[in-house]
Amino acid sequence: MELRHLRYFVAVAEERHFGRAAARLHMAQPPLSQQIRQLESELGLQLLRRTTRRVELTAAGEAYLVRARQIIRAVSSAAGEAQRVAAGLQGRLVIGCVGSATYSLLPQLVRTLREELPDVEVAVQGEMLAPDQAQALVDGRIDLGLLRPPVDEESLQVHVLRSDRLIVAVPDGHRLAERRRVRLKDLADEDFVIHAGGGRSVMHDTVVTRCRAAGFEPRVRHEVAETSTLVTFVAAGLGIAVVPAPVAELLVPGVAYRPLSGQAAVELAAATRTDDEAPHLHRALAVVSALVQPG
Repeated sequence: MELRHLRYFVAVAEERHFGRAAARLHMAQPPLSQQIRQLESELGLQLLRRTTRRVELTAAGEAYLVRARQIIRAVSSAAGEAQRVAAGLQGRLVIGCVGSATYSLLPQLVRTLREELPDVEVAVQGEMLAPDQAQALVDGRIDLGLLRPPVDEESLQVHVLRSDRLIVAVPDGHRLAERRRVRLKDLADEDFVIHAGGGRSVMHDTVVTRCRAAGFEPRVRHEVAETSTLVTFVAAGLGIAVVPAPVAELLVPGVAYRPLSGQAAVELAAATRTDDEAPHLHRALAVVSALVQPG
């Protein structure tokens, strides 16, 4: 039995006439009648009662018509779904994101993906440090990482999106909150709240390296995993923090943000598995690139 047999049967059943069904199928009537007889022979039952004027369905034919229509619709639906997947219009995308991009880029990205790719299911894992994202990509737990380079993993490819300036977050009322701009060496006597070290955070290494270049070792009082926690600790007066500029969009009462002098910045990048050729992932990367402007 072939799919065409089901299509032939449905046409005859719906038209209740071999001549009209043949015209609908753009074929001659004798071959159509022969195909229906072959179908009935293969099934070992009669589907149609033929008269000189019309065709009637047997009870078995009525039941078979229901299933035949379902099968034809399912095949058509499967073909349409496969075409949408191949075109990158359907699929599932899991995104990991560093804290600073969680508050700035991520909301706009998810909204745009839903507008432009409504049949792509988007899931988000925010507040992930770069090494955690790299491992999650390798393990297949996420498909797209928004992180801070460098990424030391050969199975991943990294697309730099933009550079984010570094700023300093200080408690309201702090002496530095009165300044328009802060130099790194002005922070030499401050307590620092910083992202977790031990190779877990690119920002940790960036801040420590830049402070040393400015001539001092940062006095780290608290290490945290999440940017939201870091800013909350600043608001509580537990120290100051050097963060990427987009963190300022996390409006926590009690925190003032001031720009740092110089060209201090960190890159934001999109990371994917090198062997991941999913069409919807490539469409998502195009959306990310279109949204991100150098800053």
